[in-house]
Amino acid sequence: MNTARLKTSCLPYFLGCPSWSENAWRDFLYPADARANEMLGLYSQVFNAVEGNTTFYARPKPETVQRWAEVLPEHFRFTAKFPGDISHNGDLRLQLHAAEDFIRLMAPLGQRVAPLWLQLAASFTPARLAELATFIDELQCPLAVEVRNHAFFDKGEDERMLNRLLLDRGVERICLDSRPLFSCVSTDPAVLHAQSKKPKVPARPAALTQFPQVRFIGHPLLEANEPFLLQWVEKVAGWIEEGRTPYVFLHTPDNIQAPLLAQRFHQRLMIRLPGMPSLPELDRAPPVEQLGLL
Repeated sequence: MNTARLKTSCLPYFLGCPSWSENAWRDFLYPADARANEMLGLYSQVFNAVEGNTTFYARPKPETVQRWAEVLPEHFRFTAKFPGDISHNGDLRLQLHAAEDFIRLMAPLGQRVAPLWLQLAASFTPARLAELATFIDELQCPLAVEVRNHAFFDKGEDERMLNRLLLDRGVERICLDSRPLFSCVSTDPAVLHAQSKKPKVPARPAALTQFPQVRFIGHPLLEANEPFLLQWVEKVAGWIEEGRTPYVFLHTPDNIQAPLLAQRFHQRLMIRLPGMPSLPELDRAPPVEQLGLL
């Protein structure tokens, strides 16, 4: 019996990183000689979920999805994002056929694709909420939605309308916490790139459904994440105590240290919730480059 796989199946929440195919993770998460097509299976022995960022940029081939289905355990969760040409290419109602095709493409993964993620651009304004309502109603599948337009973060009627729309349909609002990333003042290219790509919006720890969704965009220095991390430890522990099953994904600017940040989060959660299983230990930490912090 695979003890690591048994442990991750016993966790009361889902924990992971934004991807699994990082070459820099060889020698501390994967063996040095691990092949690319082996990484997802190895990853699933440490974490029980992964952000499906890869599907946002390109649709996988059917044989690739089938291979994922063969290596991933049943308890694993793959939060596949709708491709960007669906979520970022005009009226969502015109993308329904493409969305249905994508759902069929991912079908071999079964319940492991739950929920699908719809990441909306900053250009998606409150005036377009009717599109979102139709999109959700027509697809009738487990969904979580991430918004980036600042009108949805002003605690006004626009935000209340969004939350009511999602709550009424059993759709979760993804919380992206980019505070740690933007607390960093640096000349490091990876940090600057991440800051240019990630939205600077207030954290909204929503729990509209049984499955709250959190994306934590970390500071490049792991210890600098601690005050933010502890806030989420308390929030996630509270959700678990309420009987919910949160999803938590940890990023760092270049994601080399994302597994270490995820491990750190879980270690803090184990202290808050005694009796929770530990994760398999990583072989060693990755090398830390000197950051251009100001």
